[in-house]
Amino acid sequence: MFTMTSYPSTSMRAVACAAWLSLSVSAAVANPAVAAPERESLESLRQTTLALIQALVDKGVLTAEAAQAMRLQAQQQAQQPTPAQPSAGQPAAPGTAAVPVQRVPYIPDSVKAQIRTEVREEVLSQARAERWGMPGIVPPWVSRLQIDGDVRFRHQSDSLDAGNTPASNYVSAVLDQSPAVTRALSYASVSNGFPTETTTEGRDRERLRMRLGVTARVSDEVGVGIRLATGSATDRVSTNQTLGQNFNKYQLMVDRAFIRLTPLAGLNQPYGLDLSFGRIPNPWFSTDMVWSENLNFEGAAVSGRWTNADDTFEPFATVGAFPLRERRAPVQRERWLYGAQVGARFNLSPLSRFKVGLAYYEYQNIEGREEEDWLVSGTDFVAGPSYGQTAYGDALRQKGNTLYEISAAPVGVSDYPVLFGLAHRFKPLVLTASAQFDHFSPFNLLATAEYVRNTAFSQTDFRARAGSRFDGVDAGGRRDGYHVKLAVGHLDVREAGEWQLSLGYKHLGSDAVLDAFTDSDLGLGGTNIKGYILGLNLGLARNTTLGVRYLSASNIDSTINDTNPGQLGVNTLQVELNVRF
Repeated sequence: MFTMTSYPSTSMRAVACAAWLSLSVSAAVANPAVAAPERESLESLRQTTLALIQALVDKGVLTAEAAQAMRLQAQQQAQQPTPAQPSAGQPAAPGTAAVPVQRVPYIPDSVKAQIRTEVREEVLSQARAERWGMPGIVPPWVSRLQIDGDVRFRHQSDSLDAGNTPASNYVSAVLDQSPAVTRALSYASVSNGFPTETTTEGRDRERLRMRLGVTARVSDEVGVGIRLATGSATDRVSTNQTLGQNFNKYQLMVDRAFIRLTPLAGLNQPYGLDLSFGRIPNPWFSTDMVWSENLNFEGAAVSGRWTNADDTFEPFATVGAFPLRERRAPVQRERWLYGAQVGARFNLSPLSRFKVGLAYYEYQNIEGREEEDWLVSGTDFVAGPSYGQTAYGDALRQKGNTLYEISAAPVGVSDYPVLFGLAHRFKPLVLTASAQFDHFSPFNLLATAEYVRNTAFSQTDFRARAGSRFDGVDAGGRRDGYHVKLAVGHLDVREAGEWQLSLGYKHLGSDAVLDAFTDSDLGLGGTNIKGYILGLNLGLARNTTLGVRYLSASNIDSTINDTNPGQLGVNTLQVELNVRF
């Protein structure tokens, strides 16, 4: 018998099999009592074993010294003389000492075949993982790339309440009231004297979304990411392409393009640091009440985290700066978004996981101001070069924020563009929390809650910026919002038969957040909205899901202003087929 030496190896099972075969088979081959056919079979197995040992040495699984020791031990065992065993009942020759008899167990063919198969599969598995003998077959840069994406086909039906305020009322409120205040300026747009939007007629659409992303690991510390997507260059919160364009081709936009640095990678430290630059994914822990799930940020963000030894507590912090509009000398003022968030992920038990984050965001130069840049041209007044710099343009806004007329022409001037700006500044404070419970495996329970308050909401500040025309005028609006959601089923529906059912409720005041960047689905997007969302996601095949969502929403305050009532109710049904890769 022999004692197995402990070898440094990534596959101890293969080493054990090799050692046992090397010793046992060598001794069996040398035994003259073994029949010739059996000896030939064992010799073949011995050669296979020796080749296996050499392969393990070549790949660093065994050291050369350990392999040589195994061979020498096998040779010494095989060279020991094996005396003839006396027949049954025949005593040993007088004066002859009893010599221990080495018995070589018979190895059935089925056992040998099983051993060969197990060892071969063990080695082949490691060979495939480490690509033995295949240098140059796959270029090294291929292993540093990761490609992913999805294609989604959606049918969407928007049903507008018959009792909604007609669009003509919005037009009248803007044209007839001076000064004007409104929360749904898009419904006041006119073409040839008629409103361009409707508030009472429903709409059915087929929509397509395609996203294709590539991330590359340049080194352990440097990576880049690029993603292309369908959509519009002026719609930052949707990547949907509406079908029915006479078979015309779709636009493909740069949805993401960023550089990510991880300077602490590879240091085996409990803390990490990520720096992202460019058009980056959402860096904040949040829901779609503040930031639409389709929104990407332009600028720079830095995130840090620390994990304790047992991985039960991980605090994190993120700061970011994002330009909304560049400064153009001498008149155009830049607009910026700044943000900071602190939070932590912690586990009360292996089956209960929690995450909480507190964020503060601040917009600079986004609020409206009375336009005073008028120049004298002969006997007339004309708008100056800085006219309209504080307007909240229709290319940016959705609906819901309180707007007021910032353009005020001198007496006698009637032909000038009417502009609207934001009545309130925006410095929202956001608390976000989530809880995951895995007590019902294979199903999970996930709860999410978020609360937001605009700390810069002030009627006094509004009147100071709006000018004398708004003395004593209260722009109205609300500064708070909240969102709760409960989901049960699988956390991420990936395989056939998996499912998730969710129910959420959202109550978002008109001026709690900037309406430009919030969700675009509930109530057709924007703020000043309340309603619930019921959703079901079902796995049809691997990475193929069928989703159904029903959204019912209505306005909180008047959609026109506090002195002119307006209401808007929208029910939306979305049925979609989504394939990820």
